[in-house]
Amino acid sequence: MEKTLTTIQKLAKIGKVLSRIVFICCIVGVIGCAVGIVSLAVGFVGSIELGGVTVHGLIETSAEMSIGSMYASMTVGLILCAGELALAKMAEHYFQNELKAGTPFTLSGAKELLRLGIYTICIPIGTMILADIAYQVLNHSFEQVADMHIDNYASVGLGIAFIVVSVLCKYGAEISDKAVGNADITA
Repeated sequence: MEKTLTTIQKLAKIGKVLSRIVFICCIVGVIGCAVGIVSLAVGFVGSIELGGVTVHGLIETSAEMSIGSMYASMTVGLILCAGELALAKMAEHYFQNELKAGTPFTLSGAKELLRLGIYTICIPIGTMILADIAYQVLNHSFEQVADMHIDNYASVGLGIAFIVVSVLCKYGAEISDKAVGNADITA
């Protein structure tokens, strides 16, 4: 039994590290998209020249991407990264608390995992809706905005898995509490 708990704790450490990595990558993504939007809006990108060609012109010709498509891509990226940033922080917090408790079989841990499962479903769906609204607004505001497909972004399956595992962890916590209570009675 101790070997299994050690394995669970190692997986929780890995989960914490991976959540932290995703969090940092999302910060970079949010900042990068925001800087890109601002620099495009103030004309910074259009004023940089490399060998007589502006960066703006280079992007439009080599990437075949219009200004509207650039705005749409960066705005959608900003929204999706912000949602993942929040979710990664919540996951990191869960793993940190689980490691502190030393076991996933606590009532508070099960409740936190349930909440993480619900957020894992809701946040991506919410950010997909917001991203699609932003895309539609930009698509009507600019000409030649490239099509974007954001519909495969939701992680409903992972959220459901978290919810199911939270119920198992709650059950394990209840059994553990009951065993401790019975040990106190017989002692």
